[in-house]
Order: sequence, then C-alpha cells, then structure tokens
Amino acid sequence: MREGEADPGLYDFVPWRGRPKITWPGGKKVAVWVAPNLEYYEIDPPANPNRKSWTKPHPDVVGFAHRDHSNRVSHWRMAEAMSKYGFPGSVSLSVALCQHHPEIVKDANERGWEFFSHGIYNTRYTYGMDEAQERAIIEDSIRTVREATGQTIRGWLAPALTHTPRTLDLIAEYGLDYTCDLYHDDQPQPVKVKQGRLVSIPYSLEVNDHYGFFVYNMSPRDYADTLIRQYERLAEEGEESGTVMCIPLHAYLIGQPHRIGPFAEVLRHIAEDGRAWIACAGEIADHYYEHHYAEAAHGA
Repeated sequence: MREGEADPGLYDFVPWRGRPKITWPGGKKVAVWVAPNLEYYEIDPPANPNRKSWTKPHPDVVGFAHRDHSNRVSHWRMAEAMSKYGFPGSVSLSVALCQHHPEIVKDANERGWEFFSHGIYNTRYTYGMDEAQERAIIEDSIRTVREATGQTIRGWLAPALTHTPRTLDLIAEYGLDYTCDLYHDDQPQPVKVKQGRLVSIPYSLEVNDHYGFFVYNMSPRDYADTLIRQYERLAEEGEESGTVMCIPLHAYLIGQPHRIGPFAEVLRHIAEDGRAWIACAGEIADHYYEHHYAEAAHGA
C-alpha cells in the first residue's frame, strides 16, 4: 500500500463469496427496514467553516419551508402508508425535534417505531468538533430521546452524514451498538472500535429518496421501480445468505401527494411477497449479534 493511502482499519475486507452464511428468522431471505429521517432544519443556523448549511444565503426560507412540510403534513402520509402495510420505522432522529415538534415524536413512538440519533439538528455538522463537543452531542441524544420516548438509543447516523475520526469509537464507548454510517455492504458487519462492540447495519444512499429525487432526478414511478428491483435482487441473493435492504426516507419528499401512491405500492409488494423479514434496525442487530457476530468477528 502506498504512503498516504492507509486503510482506516474500520473493518476487515471480507469478500462476498465464501462468507459464513447468515440466516434470518423464519427462513426469510432479506431483512427489510425502513428509516424515516425525522429531522429539524434551522432556517439560519450557525456557520460551519467546512460546509454551508444551505446553498442560498441565510436565512433560506425556501429550503427551510420545503423541509418543514415533513412535520406539518407529509409525515402523516408516510407513516400511515407504512403502518397500513406493517412496516415499523427505525427513526433517524434530529433529537431537537423532541422539543420543536413533540407531536411527531409522540406519533412515531405510539406506532412502536424505534429511534436512533441523527444528531441534534441536520444543519449542524460534526466537522471540526473537538472530543468534548462530540461527546456532548452523544450525551444530549441519549438523554433527550430517553426523556421524550422512554427508549434508549442504540444506533447512530451522523448529522448530515458528517463525522470525525473518533465518532465510531465514541458511540461504542457510550453503549450504542450499531451504526448506519457505513455504506460498504449488503449484510451487517463487525466494526472495529476501541471498546465495546459495534456492527454496521446496511443503510443506503443508492435507494435513499433524497438521492432518488434530488440527485438522480427520478419520477415517483422510477423511484418505486428502483426499490422493487433492489428488493428483488437482494431477496434472490438472500437464498444463499441473508441480505439487508434499507429504505431511507424523508417525508417532505416521499410524502408528497404525487409520490406517496407509487411508494405505497412498493410496501404492498414487499409485504405480500413472503421473503422479507420486516424488522427494525435494532432487531436486525440483535439477531446478528446472537447468531453471527462471534463467527464474523473472530474469523475476520
């Protein structure tokens, strides 16, 4: 390996072929989890020298108001479609939402959804933080979610997908046991941390509705077709060893009136197919820890 190209050593390279077989409960082939990002974006956030919160000058009324549709209207459309077809949410939560819009958090909690942290605000980034600042975010997340929902968070998705080199070590130190911040695999994998234990639960950028609509410029039907093709391939490969499909959502995108119909058809398709274990991220982590983690960690 050339100088300056060192592997960060977060996980071992384990090729797809020849891995120990993963099995899911009930003989299911693919674990499917839905990750609604319940977020709060500040209209005029403090500046981070490494990245602008909005592309337009602050205050960005358009960006803020577009995303505010999630908490006023489209959360309810998204959540009702998920509940109709038996999909619990594993919530990537901007924990400040617990104070700004507790009604949304209460609704998700009453639906039996699981919560993990997506930072305090999605307009405040981890870039450049010192260790004390990053610890404060983790401690705030644990405390705030516990007070609002009674749940103790187990997972982490960094705010706006921003990190420091110490992020994964710190969340494991605080007792969190899964991360959604590694997009490197279609199965859970052990993550190397200084203390505690941590697994990566596959999240997705490719079938994230943000990428679908903002980056790839998909129509609602195109996005629905993409989800079905993702599901079908992972279910087929899951015949050999269990796979994971994550559907990351943002209500202000998927919950728009012209998009919710095709998305609901995707949920119906997966629910009726019979090969999917429809689960929360924590359930996937629990099963992996109980049945597969030791072999994967010791064999790596």
